Amino acid sequence: MYQFFVEPSQINVSTKRVVIEGSDVNHIKNVLRMHSGEEIAVSNGTDGKEYRCQIRNLGDTIECELLFIKEDAVELPAKIYLFQGLPKGDKMETIIQKAVELGVYCVVPVSMKRCVMKLDEKKAKNKITRYNAIAEAAAKQSKRAVIPQVENVCNVKEAINIARGLDVVFVPYEMAEDMTKTREIMETIKPGQSIGFFVGPEGGIAPEEIQLFEAEQFEEITLGKRILRTETAGMTVLSWLVYLLEGKE
Repeated sequence: MYQFFVEPSQINVSTKRVVIEGSDVNHIKNVLRMHSGEEIAVSNGTDGKEYRCQIRNLGDTIECELLFIKEDAVELPAKIYLFQGLPKGDKMETIIQKAVELGVYCVVPVSMKRCVMKLDEKKAKNKITRYNAIAEAAAKQSKRAVIPQVENVCNVKEAINIARGLDVVFVPYEMAEDMTKTREIMETIKPGQSIGFFVGPEGGIAPEEIQLFEAEQFEEITLGKRILRTETAGMTVLSWLVYLLEGKE
């Protein structure tokens, strides 16, 4: 079943009317070639609910009848923030896509000392627009109830300021060795918490950045004895968190 995102104002529960506007109208009519009577799923991107609808009229807007509201939680019971050091090339697009599929709540691109990619203000703005479009497409494909946000590119100190407001923050670091400690840290995570973790770029996290994290008492963890690529490290952590959090509500 196809899923679409709308603004909360486009869903009227009392009249059982849902209206789809914008680019999705063309997609439904001319790409998917859907017809009156077909069912679709709609989310408003905020309340975590799925509004199951039946198409009634295809015009300049798509008018639908609300059939029922599915409130079974598809979102993880924790808000997970990925602080991702900017990687080379188009890797960030893949990272965002897979992170959204795995349940991330927010992606914060971080310009770190060892980042090869350097973005000026104009390029950064264009990139963020593209990144958020990728996040929305991935949210639709994986039938998420919310669209994860990709924040503006920030430096390490700005990222730390964001992370300070979270309940749990840790840093996968290639020099960390104690897997027992890593397990203990991960097992303390509980539903309802906000969780953040930092992933370095291809060159890793610089020692001076580690010192900043240590000053904040962010926990260092190991991801095992093998050195992972930057696009693999974040997905490994997210997979662990899915395993730990699913079904704990």
